[in-house]
Amino acid sequence: MGIAEYGGLDAVGMADLVRRREVSPRELVDEAIARIERVNPQLNAVVERLFDRGRDNAGAALPDGPFRGVPFATKNLLAPIAGVRIDGGSRFFHGHVAAQDSTLISRYRKSGLVFLATTNTPELGLLPFTEPELHGPTRNPYDPARTSGGSSGGAAALVAARALPMAHASDGGGSIRIPSSCCNLFGLKPSRGRVPVGPDYQEIWHGFVCDHVVSRTVRDSAAALDAVQGHEPGALYHVPPPERPYLEETRRPPRRLRIALSVTPHLPARVDPRCAEATRAAGRLCQSLGHVVEEAAPVFHPRELAKAFFTAVVAEAASDIRRGEALMKKTARPADFEDTTWLVAMLARQVSAADLAGSIATLRDVSRHVMRFLETYDVLLTPTLARPPPLIGELLPKGLEKRMQALAAATSSSLLLRLGGGIDAAVDRVFDFVPFTPLANYAGLPAMSVPLGEWEGLPIGVQFVGRFADEATLFQLAAQLEQAAPWTGRTPKVSAEPL
Repeated sequence: MGIAEYGGLDAVGMADLVRRREVSPRELVDEAIARIERVNPQLNAVVERLFDRGRDNAGAALPDGPFRGVPFATKNLLAPIAGVRIDGGSRFFHGHVAAQDSTLISRYRKSGLVFLATTNTPELGLLPFTEPELHGPTRNPYDPARTSGGSSGGAAALVAARALPMAHASDGGGSIRIPSSCCNLFGLKPSRGRVPVGPDYQEIWHGFVCDHVVSRTVRDSAAALDAVQGHEPGALYHVPPPERPYLEETRRPPRRLRIALSVTPHLPARVDPRCAEATRAAGRLCQSLGHVVEEAAPVFHPRELAKAFFTAVVAEAASDIRRGEALMKKTARPADFEDTTWLVAMLARQVSAADLAGSIATLRDVSRHVMRFLETYDVLLTPTLARPPPLIGELLPKGLEKRMQALAAATSSSLLLRLGGGIDAAVDRVFDFVPFTPLANYAGLPAMSVPLGEWEGLPIGVQFVGRFADEATLFQLAAQLEQAAPWTGRTPKVSAEPL
């Protein structure tokens, strides 16, 4: 097999070659390793190399699953592989070795995937850009001066650079869709409960977090969800099983859909005209394909919603740190974490039980409102992000704000935190980038970023939010859009393709 052929194949295509014995798993793995090594110095996407383990597995009797022999990477967060270090981008957890596979990892194994690396993520997955102090920033293959997004930024960078056909990702506020938009990839967040989170958890972040993959093609995402979806013992949520395999859905045209289009942000933000126009252009494309597109949106109160979502997340982050103390058998200190992470934990101490309960109630009220809205419309179309990928470091605190945060974190001083304006400025900066994606997380709805837009070589994704448990419609629509406006031909500046 020629090197150029690898770069043009998706995971389904690679597995088909293995099935027909036109290529061996070991050949695919060796090619993937060479490509990872070729691009990683420029991207900084890899945390742990599992190359020897991957070669050994590729030469062994792999399970005869749908992805037998296909090279793969998992995120350095909430995806434990027995015997492999996983630290969530945090100094506090650095050196921790997972004792057992998660349920999801076990299902990936049964599908025949070969694990070659773990990928970079922001500390504890809290930020929508991948710039952890411990491992350094991951860069965007389309412009290395810019972010690859987060929190699945390392995964997206490797896939976009043609080192891997797809990679594991997870999404608690947009972390599959954000890097997909930044890196010209397809990224679908499944419905709550569709993908297992056990055995260590029954839910993560009040059920906001879902796992899946980032991929270049729609059919890879569909086939990967087929391979891992389904109930596990002890699961907190139940989602109806699909009527037919999702891969089959990608071959079925969607019915005539009623699509609501909105570029009004759900959280406080200013939407870049380029992202708004990419969304409207996607609406026009949907109309040309026979769908009905109308400007409409649920009514939100952005500031109230932002406060509720932030309150829920800081409480969960503080709980993660407390849980980590028991796991690591040591007490957490400010020096163990980035300033922003420690300040989040400090803020959580100021949240009462009533505050948290009220915030969750607000998010559930909004979720019901959105679900009623989707009784009228099949899909809600928005920008994925409020702006194109920002520069590395652009979303981090600077100057006096940074110094005040550092001093407040080092001294655990609530007074200094208040004098420095809390972390309101940091929160506003983050939401100004990602005001659209969290909705699907707290509502538990499926949502996808589709790479239909572009500006001066930078990818711009658009988001489609579907009805609960209706990934089928999203896959049908995505496959139709992929055929009408292909995106895989775009070439990143950093590519694993040989010169």
